[in-house]
Amino acid sequence: MNWTTPDDIRRQLLRLWERGVLPQAVLREGDGDGEGAGGKQDVMGVAESDVSAGEAGTGAIGYQFPLRLTLKAPSSAELSEHFGDVRDWLARLSASAQHYRLEFRRVRLRQLGENDVLSAIWVDRLDQALALIGKKKDAQQLLELSRLTRERLPALLPWLRRKPLAALALADDWPRLLAIVNWLAGHPRPSIYLRQIDLPGVHSKLIERHRGVLLELLDSVLPADAIDDRFRGGRGFCPRYGFLDKPLRVRFRVLDPQLRLFAAAGDQDITVTQEAFASLQLSATRVFITENEVNFLAFPALPSSLVIFGAGYGFENLAPAAWLGQRALYYWGDIDTHGFAILNQLREHFPAAVSFLMDTQTFLAHRALWGREELPERGDLQRLTPDEARLYAQLRDNTWGEQLRLEQERIGYEFLREVLQALLQRG
Repeated sequence: MNWTTPDDIRRQLLRLWERGVLPQAVLREGDGDGEGAGGKQDVMGVAESDVSAGEAGTGAIGYQFPLRLTLKAPSSAELSEHFGDVRDWLARLSASAQHYRLEFRRVRLRQLGENDVLSAIWVDRLDQALALIGKKKDAQQLLELSRLTRERLPALLPWLRRKPLAALALADDWPRLLAIVNWLAGHPRPSIYLRQIDLPGVHSKLIERHRGVLLELLDSVLPADAIDDRFRGGRGFCPRYGFLDKPLRVRFRVLDPQLRLFAAAGDQDITVTQEAFASLQLSATRVFITENEVNFLAFPALPSSLVIFGAGYGFENLAPAAWLGQRALYYWGDIDTHGFAILNQLREHFPAAVSFLMDTQTFLAHRALWGREELPERGDLQRLTPDEARLYAQLRDNTWGEQLRLEQERIGYEFLREVLQALLQRG
């Protein structure tokens, strides 16, 4: 029979906990907003009676105590036909009713006469709900986090009330997170490295680990002039709040011995900061970008040329190098949907960039080396040439097979040399 069981009751209350409703109730009662453990408490601040936990949506209808739970009870026919089963069902519910209350109403049944039948299940108090789902310890910890926040940084109480479960997950580190936010509120845009914050128990790895939540906390507390809104997300954490960040770097190889930057013989594999790369005065006329390190290292010697080791999506390290826009710039990526998406992104900074070995002829010539692209790009790419856009669409639409790709390192080395030779002959 599909009638409500003690486990069903616990599951209903556990869903309210997992959706944050009961944790918010804990904080409201802890703040003194309720009427006490024995009185009627409006969990969400809405005066709504007899709310069914199974019907209400988070924030849509108020939850209040006494809280009426969803009940699936026997029908009149089942009462008559399965009277023994109903009696056993009620006995199991009653035996587990330490933290909830059963409500009955008197009805007259044709075959059984007058009987008391179960009409509702109530949880009268918040502490009963917490005991029933084993969350009293968590509730106490949540109240301690609230007390600590009220004492050290009350401006974060609204965030705590909105995201009590997130705060609980951070309980071990919460005092240090408060210290970090407090420190930055007193030292806006400090122009130091994260490593230089000198607080007990606080280290740069802690900040790195919690960048996501610190973004939320700091945005809740800091004034607008302490936040550079051009930078967002974890990668933009340092510039957003005025910290120094590790400089972006560019790794490149000089392919022409006549252009070497150092007198030493051997390969000119060089890594410099973004700023240094942007200021280079190189007479190279051709620049290649490749995403594969082995391709980068094995790229053949070529007159008046250099090759850059790319980094997939994102070209912040190359964007300031305006001189790249004055060179013949070639991009060599995988022949797959993401390869074309990266090319599309590169052209946001360098519109004249040309794709290299990313054409239909190259793709079909290496049919035996095709692989599978696990999560293809599906968006429209506006900066592709007509030929590139056609090949991108064919890959996206599975023209030759399901989610096919050709990784750049699978292209034959002699094939690469022949294409480069043809490029040189064209000038």
